[in-house]
Amino acid sequence: MTICTKALLAAAAAVLSLGAAACTEAEQENTEAHAEAAADNTADAAAQAGEVIESGAMKAARAVETGAGNVADELEENQAEAAAEGKPGAVNPNTDQRVPAEN
Repeated sequence: MTICTKALLAAAAAVLSLGAAACTEAEQENTEAHAEAAADNTADAAAQAGEVIESGAMKAARAVETGAGNVADELEENQAEAAAEGKPGAVNPNTDQRVPAEN
């Protein structure tokens, strides 16, 4: 039994030393350098994706702003027209005066 145990321990030690020899410090450093480069590339890609998303949001915000401006202009025209016609509740956009309700 002792002979088998010693033989197994010797074989395990040989396998471990072969494994350690196969993965030299240079290979470990090379692997680490590749991992760092991959992390840098991932960070760059994420930053670029963020810029693309932000530019899309900017374009959407401008479209909303333009649309809202167009709606505001149309509403202002409608209120000016209604106030000029004396429609109760309308607000003259130039004076900010509301047309009084008829009693």
